[in-house]
Amino acid sequence: MLQRRRIFKQIAIIIAKILAPLFYSRRYLAGRHFADDGGGWIWALKGIWFQKILGFNRRVPWPVSPFVTISNPENIVWHPDDLNNFQSPGCYWQNFAAKIVVGRGTYIAPNVGLITANHDPLNLDQHLAGQDIILGESCWIGMNAVILPGVELGPHTIVAAGAVVTKSFPEGYCIIGGVPAKILRRFSPEEVALLKGREK
Repeated sequence: MLQRRRIFKQIAIIIAKILAPLFYSRRYLAGRHFADDGGGWIWALKGIWFQKILGFNRRVPWPVSPFVTISNPENIVWHPDDLNNFQSPGCYWQNFAAKIVVGRGTYIAPNVGLITANHDPLNLDQHLAGQDIILGESCWIGMNAVILPGVELGPHTIVAAGAVVTKSFPEGYCIIGGVPAKILRRFSPEEVALLKGREK
């Protein structure tokens, strides 16, 4: 059974390597997810079916889960090593009016909302002007968190599950949580470097 599964996966990867460049920009078919294990190729193969044939996120030039909503793929800046962030189910990338910049090495959990424009409270039929969202490198956005317009998070900011981030924390190196989010803990770049050194 396990052997059959491996063979099926290898065949799927071969098919994906042939078909994916026909449907996706080649610059997104690179990075760590397209190395040995082939996880990125499986996402690409699923994406061809869900995106290009069934029409979920059809305009997006990289593999995306059918359970993710992206308003405007042209307004997202990210590194191909972080393709995993577009496989998290339930994520809502509302960016028709401004950019979302995702720093390299950032992780976005399921059901996260990234919202660049809110409704005008005086006229709900209109949106306020969009404001960019900037997530620094090596951030972690926990499940069900919401990031609101104009928020900038510095490097290594951890957002607790369910937090609503209404203001920026550009200094980074902290854990934030709550509604509205506030700093729960700070740590230094040296602490992070020390932990990374132990992992190697």
